[in-house]
Amino acid sequence: MFKRKWNKKARTESDEEIPREINPEKARQKTFDRAVNLLTYKARSIKELRERLLEKNWTNEQIVDEVIEKLKFYGYLNDEVFAKSVASSQLRQKPIGKRLLQQKLSQKKLDKETVETALEKAFEETPEDELIDRAIAKRLRLKGKPETREDAKKFYDYLLRQGFSYDLVSNKMRELAKLEDEF
Repeated sequence: MFKRKWNKKARTESDEEIPREINPEKARQKTFDRAVNLLTYKARSIKELRERLLEKNWTNEQIVDEVIEKLKFYGYLNDEVFAKSVASSQLRQKPIGKRLLQQKLSQKKLDKETVETALEKAFEETPEDELIDRAIAKRLRLKGKPETREDAKKFYDYLLRQGFSYDLVSNKMRELAKLEDEF
């Protein structure tokens, strides 16, 4: 057997300077198909989808805007619904605090008002006190009760890294210490 080597035409600077003509109908259909394909793999925010669509050189901003408007009209794109579902999903998967969840939602390229609304809704359904109790129970199940001051510090730091507020973690750790003292 033998392998065939494909010779690619070497690019020169003059090749890159010439803008390609875009057939609007073809580009619109191709962009729409790509958008639907990207959305079937995972839900995305509007800004995320816009960036992914503009990666291709056979489309432009006007076509991408038209496609996004069409997808909004069909109900495939809605940042508010997307943010609420991501927030709820994150809290079901793992108990995390408000700060970490806000950071994760911001990474999805959502605007601040949408993130705030999603956080409010998510923490109405599952209060942060309940989430930190689940995180503490899980950590105690895995690592046991903190025996030394160093273990307690690691436990404390773990809860802070999970996005829970300093005051909430301090209160829960004091409660945990009181429970240990009673036994």
